Amino acid sequence: MKLIAIDMDGTLLSHKLQISERNMNAIQQAQQEGNIVMICSGRAKDDLSGLLQRYNLSLPLGTSNGAVVYVNDTLLQASYINKAIALQTALHLEAEGFPYKVYTNQGIYVPTNWNENVMRTWQAAGSQFYNFTIEDLQKVTEQQLQANVIRSFDNISTLFSSDELQVEKFFILTLDDQVRTQLLEHLQTVEEIGITASAPTNLEVMNQNAHKGNGLRAMAKHFGIPMEHTVAIGDNFNDVPMMQAAGLSIAMGNAEQEVKDLCDAVTLSNEEHGVAHALETYILQKTKQL
Repeated sequence: MKLIAIDMDGTLLSHKLQISERNMNAIQQAQQEGNIVMICSGRAKDDLSGLLQRYNLSLPLGTSNGAVVYVNDTLLQASYINKAIALQTALHLEAEGFPYKVYTNQGIYVPTNWNENVMRTWQAAGSQFYNFTIEDLQKVTEQQLQANVIRSFDNISTLFSSDELQVEKFFILTLDDQVRTQLLEHLQTVEEIGITASAPTNLEVMNQNAHKGNGLRAMAKHFGIPMEHTVAIGDNFNDVPMMQAAGLSIAMGNAEQEVKDLCDAVTLSNEEHGVAHALETYILQKTKQL
């Protein structure tokens, strides 16, 4: 038995945010052969669950970059950001005008001026940066709000005053390299947080112990699977901790070169059913040989 952790965006999902039939079939075959397949993503639980339900896939989840881990919708492990540190971080982001989302145990929240901040940031950076188009902006602004994927708030102090609310992650949109570097330098001075990125256009902030490597370890411990029998498949820097923790690390063909360099193997891109190719090459064939 192996535990296989798969990233979503840029990995299992195509650029149209779809799971190909070949990828889906390979995952189902891996499950049928006795392996555990989990999703380990920067996305929130409700978002991941909705995506998987469309493809009739039932998988354990490591959400918010492994900060929160679920098995059969049951919370297995959670590493939240200290509420005082989260408030301090949010107030700094607001003072500097950064568009940000807050991932919590009660859903995803954005300030009421989210759309305005996104547009202002895009205009200040220039649309040539990273080919970030007006269509990309609409996906992270109007479309998400209209689909009720995220909720808005007026005052972050009021939002954080709820004892029941826990902060899993900050997602910060950063389109200008110089501004991004300055923010990163500031965040690195904040205690008890960890910082990563899932694209050149963002920074993500979690509890210092919240990363995909620990999400993979928690799942492996739950199922009694030795870490040398774990596999990690991903494409970006937020996947690195699980790649370093896994017995076998596989980078997507579309992965950042630095990510490819530290992995044991490289598969095809997410547009070429790279997850299925990896499973067929390194998991399913080996399972059949045992």
